[in-house]
Amino acid sequence: MRRLVAILAASVITLGLTGPALAAPGKSGDHAVMYYLSLGDSLAAGQQPIGDPDNGHRTNLGYADQLYTMALAKYPTLQHVKLGCTGGETAATFIDGGICDYPHGSQLDEAVSFLHAHRKFVAFVTIDIGWNDFPCQDGVSCIPEGLASIWSNLPVILDTLREAAGPDVPIVGATLYDPFLAYWLTYPQNPDGRSLAMLSVQAIAGPDGVPGPGGMKVIINDFVAGIYASRGIPVADIEGAFSTEAWEPLVPLPGYYELVPLNVATICAYTWVCAQPPLGPDNHATTAGYRAMALAFADKLFP
Repeated sequence: MRRLVAILAASVITLGLTGPALAAPGKSGDHAVMYYLSLGDSLAAGQQPIGDPDNGHRTNLGYADQLYTMALAKYPTLQHVKLGCTGGETAATFIDGGICDYPHGSQLDEAVSFLHAHRKFVAFVTIDIGWNDFPCQDGVSCIPEGLASIWSNLPVILDTLREAAGPDVPIVGATLYDPFLAYWLTYPQNPDGRSLAMLSVQAIAGPDGVPGPGGMKVIINDFVAGIYASRGIPVADIEGAFSTEAWEPLVPLPGYYELVPLNVATICAYTWVCAQPPLGPDNHATTAGYRAMALAFADKLFP
């Protein structure tokens, strides 16, 4: 996920800052090693600005890492195979490669190779992808192109994973959160800040959506969730976990001069987008935000 444009960095802001039950393949009661395969972009990799800069700022505190810890209670022999890619992985590069290096080619190629080799011992798979298909940092100009990319590539990804994993391995996808809510805090230095924040929620969560391909009204998360649903794949409600549509109540935000909507306060607590340099503004989740994401995935895997 990319950083917000310079308007946030330049703004004077002083801030502190559940689907099918999981069914294990193989015989119950045995002690075989089981695997959790996590796939996706930099969120799946656990990227944070506090991570190792020589390793794509990856951490072991991402949602996949925290979900793995939760799953150990059910699968004591579980091992985590973490393939998430930092650096801007899109739905297209997930298939074609070009961002991260994998022994078998792209991230999809690597996942397929692993699933073919370990199908009987894969407990579950998670995936988040799509954020980087929307490269614009304000407005909605890139939404039609981004939706077209997701429409073309996400079904291919899901069908390929399902074929490789077999019919019984749970796969769970995810909706998106909205770091552009932080534009709310750029007002009054940026007179358009609050309208941009509201527009971003309209685009991602609704209720009315924004113009998409062919001028049709589209809500991004409904669009993405619909693709997963068409393949029978449950979706972790990251939008809900981050209170994306909650403009009320108004709550205090440490270091800010007035009360802010709950969704704005939540995005500041759950991501680094409101942090001052050198750690922010950065769209990636904090450890607390990644925990909220992990719980949303767990809600689908362990209802």
